[in-house]
Amino acid sequence: MKKMYLQRIGLAAAILGLLLAFFAGIFLRSNGIVILILMILGILYGAFNVSSKEIMLVLVAAIALIVIGTAGFEPLNDIFSGFGDALNGIINYFARLAAPAAAIAAVRALIDVAKTP
Repeated sequence: MKKMYLQRIGLAAAILGLLLAFFAGIFLRSNGIVILILMILGILYGAFNVSSKEIMLVLVAAIALIVIGTAGFEPLNDIFSGFGDALNGIINYFARLAAPAAAIAAVRALIDVAKTP
């Protein structure tokens, strides 16, 4: 029962984080309070929802978001004003949500490796 409750908290944190990252990426780029909230939500998600089976998936997804975030979509501003900046903001906030969850997953992976004889 307690585990189910914690998983719901982690799921709610992930959904709230994704929604916040999307809308803040469009309207509130580079906002310190948003980054702090995304960090907290990412910690909740990583602590309560990432199982041993999902560790590799979370790590790969976080790496992909970080790499995509370096791509730079500013040229899309020429097509539609502000579109590239908004896309950069959204992806950067997604990466900031995923980073704490990935850090927790990485530590869990190291612990699992250490336990294996």
